[in-house]
Amino acid sequence: MQRTIKAYVYRGDTHYVAECMNIAVVTQGKTLDETIANLREAVALYLEGEDPAELGLVPDPGLVVTLELEPAAHAS
Repeated sequence: MQRTIKAYVYRGDTHYVAECMNIAVVTQGKTLDETIANLREAVALYLEGEDPAELGLVPDPGLVVTLELEPAAHAS
């Protein structure tokens, strides 16, 4: 049983995109804060009424987010 749901956040063309790796959840937002809030809501809705054990998860799993960022430009 997995204790966490893993998600990956990256910059899309116009929005940030969040994709879960071990459940079928994808969402987006204009800002990182909005994207994370949308991800938490989408995961909660996905798990609502589901048996976490059937998804290979412990009851009330945590959410681990990996964020892809571009390096900052170096000042000369």
